[in-house]
This record gives sequence, structure tokens and C-alpha cells, in this order.
Amino acid sequence: MKIFGIGIDIVNINRIGRSIKRKKFINKLFNKVEISKCEKIKNKEYCYAKRFAAKEAFSKAIGTGISKGINLSEIIVQNNNNGKPNIKLIGKTKIIVSKMIKKRFNILLTLSDDKPFAIATVIISI
Repeated sequence: MKIFGIGIDIVNINRIGRSIKRKKFINKLFNKVEISKCEKIKNKEYCYAKRFAAKEAFSKAIGTGISKGINLSEIIVQNNNNGKPNIKLIGKTKIIVSKMIKKRFNILLTLSDDKPFAIATVIISI
């Protein structure tokens, strides 16, 4: 495995909790799959904060940050049947990232939280 990029981000859960009170914030940054999952959870600010941290960590791992046409709502953070988190890219973001990396790639993600913080680490391997 060769590493293309590594990204890490830490988010204040309380700040995200205040931000998610605005639907515009949620709809701009999160996909409907993520919104559906987080809205079902009692402490939804934890869910949104971890996903936001993952999106930021991913943007750091690809080396662009949130620029070059990368759309946060097209970076979908979800969990497999065993609960392991993963990132799925869709839309223009998937096309842009595929052109940047130019090889088959794998996105590894880990999430954690300890109020007031949520953290995510992303490794992109080629």
C-alpha cells in the first residue's frame, strides 16, 4: 500500500450543535443519507460533528482543502453493517478526485469523539 495522502481534523461538538439549528447549514454540508442517519440519533450533534470532521480530514488528505470544486455534500460519510465508517464520493467531487489521483484508490477513515471534541483521520492509499 502506498499512501497518497493523510488528513486529520478536530471539531468542537458544541459549535456544530449550534450550527445544525440552521437547516441551511445542514443542507449545504451534508447529503440526505447523512441527514437521515443523524436526525434519528438522540445526540445528533455528535453524528454531524464526526461527519464534518471526516469531510475536512478528507479534503486535507487529497491536498486541496475545500477548493477546486470539492463539494462537502458529495463526500458521504456512512457506516457499513458492522459500524465501520467509510467515505463514498459522488457527483463532481468523485470526478475531480479521480482525475487528481489518476489511479485506483482506497479511502480509510476512523472517527472518535469525547465531548466537546470529535476527530477524524483519513488515509488515502493507492
